[in-house]
This record gives sequence, structure tokens and C-alpha cells, in this order.
Amino acid sequence: MSKRPIIDWENWLASPPGQYMLRWEEGQYDRTVADIFGYHAVQLGMPVLDTLRENRMPFGALALDARSGPHGPRAAETGIAPGPQLLCRFDELPFDTQSLDLVTLPHVLEFSEDPHEVLREVSRVLMPEGRVVVSCFNPMSLWGARQGLNRLGADPFLPTDAQSIGFVRIKDWLKLLGFDIIRGRFGCYCPPYRTDRWLQRAAFMEKAGDRWWPIFGAVYMLSAVKRVRNIRLVGPAWKTPKAALAPVAAPVATPNGTHGKSPDEEK
Repeated sequence: MSKRPIIDWENWLASPPGQYMLRWEEGQYDRTVADIFGYHAVQLGMPVLDTLRENRMPFGALALDARSGPHGPRAAETGIAPGPQLLCRFDELPFDTQSLDLVTLPHVLEFSEDPHEVLREVSRVLMPEGRVVVSCFNPMSLWGARQGLNRLGADPFLPTDAQSIGFVRIKDWLKLLGFDIIRGRFGCYCPPYRTDRWLQRAAFMEKAGDRWWPIFGAVYMLSAVKRVRNIRLVGPAWKTPKAALAPVAAPVATPNGTHGKSPDEEK
């Protein structure tokens, strides 16, 4: 039996690298959802991060599954009073088809048994032109490479039960479901340090990474809009019958024996 430590998701979020990641995602979600309009918005999972706080839709809710737990962020800890909350399965959302304008998924897909099915369910409940915002760990990063050392016996750096889902893979899934990608962004370029001291020393890598190796950030965020293409019915073309033309009278020969003669010859 392996004696390597198992990193819990909640404990990792409370660690220095977890707080570093949350600060970056908090700023990205605030900017992304601020200009998304509608009536109904829902965040799936991750109650320690309020992804909808800058969104101005009149109704916003937090949906939790069994993994997320039955409680949301406490106002005493976050300074934000929790909104309506519900407990459900993310692959069977309790919302009507085409009833939501915005759904956010902060690190939901990585902990789902069937992430593609979760996205399919999100597509079902979103209205046409509705928006989805997803954030995940980037396997093509220093953090992803460090996590890969687990196979060689190293202690894990990220939560051990988080599956690796690349940016291109999720983008392809969304396109297959009829979404158009609006925006993609990478961040958290610091090496996989465990202490605030070393993370602060490497803070200069944020601007450098954003400029020189933008696709290798430890985390990425992706925003997409649901499109509904025009439907063309295939079948018999029902046409209005055209008005019938009046028949043209055929010439009739006269029986007076003058056929073939000119008027002068008759005289």
C-alpha cells in the first residue's frame, strides 16, 4: 500500500498555492461575468469561490453535489452572504431545458466521473446565446509536470483525485455541443512552490509568462456561448397552384367554298 500523502481538495485550496490560484481565478471570473446579462445564473460547485459576485442578473444560485458538501461560503469568512443553494447531481441538473443564461464551472469537470456528460447537461439547461465559463488546471504547465512526477514516486503537488483535462480537449467538447469559444485565458505562471515566501519571490513570472509562454499557465479559464443554428425543414415543398390559363380557340374553316381565294377573285 502506498504511503504517499493524499491531498484533499479543500485542504489544498487553503494552502499557499491554493490561495494564489483562487486570487487569480477570482479576478478572472469578476471580469468575465460582469458583462454577461440575463435573468438566471448558476454556479456549480466550489463554494469557497463566488464566481457570480460581479454579475448583475437578478437571480443567482449555488448548486452543490455530494462532493461539494451541503454548505456554501460563510459570510463571516468571506465577507459575502451566500445566495440560494441546492444539492443535486451535476449530470442531472434540476432545471428546465433552456432556462438559464449563465453557468460557471470552477474546477468541476476535473472531479466529475463523466465531465463530458456534465457539459452536455449544461448545454441542455442554457438558453440560446447563454454563456458557460469553465476553469481547470492546465496539464501543460510547471504544475502539471510536477504532478506527473507522482508516477516516479514523488509526493503529489495537486489534489490526487483531480483528473487532467487539457484546454484543447474541453474546447473540442464545447464545439461538439454547439458552443462558440469567446475567450480563453491562462494564468498562475509561478513554479510549484508550497510556501508564500517562494511564491512571492516568483511573482515576476506572472507578467513574463503572460507575454512569453501564455499557454503554459498552471490554470486556464474558458468562456463560450451556446449557438442554435437555423433549422431547415426537409420534406415536400408545398406550392400554391398556379391559375389555369384560358384555352386559345383554334381557327375554324368556313364552308362557303371561298377557301384559298382572295377577295378580288370572289368578285
